[in-house]
Amino acid sequence: MQKKIYFICLVMGLSIGAKAQIINTEALRMVTDTTGWAGSVSLNVGLVKNVKELVQIRNRIHVQYKRKKHLFLFMNTLGFYRADGANFVNKGAQHVRYNYRFHPRLAWEAFIQNQYNSISKIAFRRLVGSGIRFKITTDEKHKTYLGSLIMYEKEKSTDEVALVTSTFRNSTYFSFSFFFKNGISWVSTTYYQPDLTFFKDYRIAHQSSFKARIYKNLSYKTDFLFTYDVFPVAGIPKMQYALTNGLVWKFQ
Repeated sequence: MQKKIYFICLVMGLSIGAKAQIINTEALRMVTDTTGWAGSVSLNVGLVKNVKELVQIRNRIHVQYKRKKHLFLFMNTLGFYRADGANFVNKGAQHVRYNYRFHPRLAWEAFIQNQYNSISKIAFRRLVGSGIRFKITTDEKHKTYLGSLIMYEKEKSTDEVALVTSTFRNSTYFSFSFFFKNGISWVSTTYYQPDLTFFKDYRIAHQSSFKARIYKNLSYKTDFLFTYDVFPVAGIPKMQYALTNGLVWKFQ
């Protein structure tokens, strides 16, 4: 079995805003022409503005395995922060996803996710979901997808009351990717996640990534992330955003 591993290192960046609690799994899907392994390791250093201003060092490990109609994805991320002279680790997430393509345009996918973020007052948020992914276009230079899943969510806050809630949500996303000449690409994904028991409770997230090759395997990358939560934990703003700039080195 032929194996190929890609390592992408984001060596330095500037972040402004607050990272959303909706993980953009579209950014985890690596385009490969062969069966086997692919992956990335990233490091991001920046300044974050949320309830507090703080310095952030963040890393992410991503592994993907592809074989015929099957695709496995795993992601682990961890954040280290310094605020008010104190150091603490308070953000992390793990995501496992499986895709089975039973039709050239249709795939079934299922996932498990766990995350925590003390800045957003989330002790934990656990998700289990499954649904259908539809490939709208077949052009390799212009890819468009539409997906819809049902997921069970259990969440605990870090407030003094420490509320624990559970519900079922729909997660519908629309994603498109443009691949231009000279190593320039633009990938954008938008998520809509309403509570199926109370439709006025919903979350919206959008992420756009622009990448331009500087020299051979070295590229410049800009990510913009926006999220809106109608009912966040008390004291957390409904709207959050993040802007990240950095360098990407691809080993092949």
